[in-house]
Amino acid sequence: MTTKNAQATPGEGPQFAILRVYLKDVSFETPNSPNIFTQNFKPEIDFQMNTTVSQLEADVYEVVLTITATAKEVDKTGFLVEIQQAGIFSISGHEKDHHNRMLGSYCPSTLFPYARAAISDLVVKGGFPPLELAPINFRALYDNSLNKIKADKETLQEPATPE
Repeated sequence: MTTKNAQATPGEGPQFAILRVYLKDVSFETPNSPNIFTQNFKPEIDFQMNTTVSQLEADVYEVVLTITATAKEVDKTGFLVEIQQAGIFSISGHEKDHHNRMLGSYCPSTLFPYARAAISDLVVKGGFPPLELAPINFRALYDNSLNKIKADKETLQEPATPE
């Protein structure tokens, strides 16, 4: 049995490979336990998400999806969970726009199910009902981000109008 190297050989056309998926960092806190478990706790969930990309070597990138979820009711925090789900990806032979789209939307889409499962597991182990995060359309988020950057550039390039 032969296996093909995950990194692309020049001239083979566009290549994409998932080299590794891993949990880079995790934090779970229940600052008001055990009292929070003796109350009728119906929290609001605050959800924050961010993606970072680092180039490790030619055509090899680490993408880190950071998700923070906080369950809070008025001034009482039930839990705070933060996770950094990471992956190492090999991407080569793509046009620049498509290459950036792979890093900005496809790679986070690949990492999200792992992060969602880890968060739900941590929340349950912390004594709370499962936190079921809805699917996220990373392509739409990426496109919205590009559109905002373009709009900001256009706003900055418009000449000031004399009054």
